[in-house]
Amino acid sequence: MSGKKLFAPRAVLRTTRPSRAVSMVVAASVGVAGWMPLCAQAVPISTERLAASQGVTSEAAARARLLSTLARDDVAAALAERGVSLEQARARVAALTDAEAAHVAEQIDQAPAGAGDFLTTAVFVFVLLLVTDILGFTKIFPFTRPVR
Repeated sequence: MSGKKLFAPRAVLRTTRPSRAVSMVVAASVGVAGWMPLCAQAVPISTERLAASQGVTSEAAARARLLSTLARDDVAAALAERGVSLEQARARVAALTDAEAAHVAEQIDQAPAGAGDFLTTAVFVFVLLLVTDILGFTKIFPFTRPVR
């Protein structure tokens, strides 16, 4: 090992002015990127707000929607034609379970606009109320006898 160099460079790396400029820009951008916050700023939202944005309503909102539907004049007239008073219909809506109220409200929301389809929905509500009366969950209609 008298005259040999252990680590002799094969070629000398020569830098040019454009490559120095590019390296300076890259170094500066990496340095500035370190100052930026890396985490996202999330704001918590309530479950009700998320559900409303997805079109999901609570059971209380579904029940309120049914009661507001019963307050309409055309619905009251359709019920009166079938021999059901508005007070009886309100009592039946109050007697529905949360799942039943949500189902009926969903049926009303999905029904196409038009008198025939609304009539179908009104008949569905009447039949649903009649079935719950026959099963003995409520006592609204005087002409029914509970199964229990």
